Amino acid sequence: MNSDTFKGKWKELKGTVKERWGRLTDDDLEVIDGQLDQLTGKVQQRYGIARDEAQKQIDEWNAEQAREVKFEERRKSA
Repeated sequence: MNSDTFKGKWKELKGTVKERWGRLTDDDLEVIDGQLDQLTGKVQQRYGIARDEAQKQIDEWNAEQAREVKFEERRKSA
C-alpha cells in the first residue's frame, strides 16, 4: 500500500495499527494521521528500536494488509 492509499485508509487502519503496536497511544495515532514516516518514527520511539527495524516491521505489516484487501476483493467478486 503506497503512502497515498495509507493516508486515505487511515481511519480504517488505526485499529490494526493499535493491535500490532500496542504501545502506541491514541495521541500517537492522532499525530501519525496516516503518514507512514510518522508511524515509523513513533514505532521506533515507543519500542526503542532502530529506524531500519521499525521500517521492516511496518513494511511486513503493510504487505499483510495489502494481501487481506486483495483477498476481500476477490471474495466479493466471486
